[in-house]
Amino acid sequence: MKMKIYQDDSRMMAGMTMKDAARPEENHMGLHSCKRTEDVLENRRALADKLGAPLDTFVFGRQTHSANFRRVSKEDAGSGADGARDAFPNTDALYTTEPGIVLCTLTADCVPVLFWNERDGVIGVIHSGWQGTVKEITPKLFDRLAEEGFDPRNFRVQIGAALSQEKFEVDRDVFDRFQALGYADDFIRFNEETGKWHIDNQKTVERQLIRAGVPAERISADRTCTFESPDGFSYREDKKAGRHLSFIQMKN
Repeated sequence: MKMKIYQDDSRMMAGMTMKDAARPEENHMGLHSCKRTEDVLENRRALADKLGAPLDTFVFGRQTHSANFRRVSKEDAGSGADGARDAFPNTDALYTTEPGIVLCTLTADCVPVLFWNERDGVIGVIHSGWQGTVKEITPKLFDRLAEEGFDPRNFRVQIGAALSQEKFEVDRDVFDRFQALGYADDFIRFNEETGKWHIDNQKTVERQLIRAGVPAERISADRTCTFESPDGFSYREDKKAGRHLSFIQMKN
């Protein structure tokens, strides 16, 4: 199974599955958009085996490009793992302070954000498509974490593979929403030939993290473009594209 491992030590495991021609449906991980449910479940079980974590410890949200997040407990383990209807409704970010739970997010161009604070024992995942970014799901979640006593200076963050600025071409309506943020102008480029704007969603999310108090040197970004890479699923390229699964687990 193809995957990127972003973090693996005695306490944390974080990574992202990639397209793999040797797997059913090329390693598609999304139950809501697959051809056969059993293919995705087979892929998820294979990932669970690789991680040494039972599938019933995985947790998913039913992603709707919202700014909604949820704190997860051990009682929530298995939510959405073998059926999309069981995922947390209208939820695009998850966090927990409990070990043994595998928090998951699904993307195909959107920005996956994986974060962990080893000192205080908290981890999380965020699904930040362009709508989640302009709704500021990432800073809103980090504001909540700060309210709960977790200092943003103690977090490490991995931004996963996503659509590049070159391929994220938008019309004025989307441009206006990014510009309205007041801090994304450095990541917007206008193409006079096409009359379109190109926006770097990853860099905008990174700016949000820094503004939330996460030190820049504690943020890493995988600049693999999900459109251009042969290992990427891209909804912009193919509306029937599969989904990557980004995961993080605080080990027992």
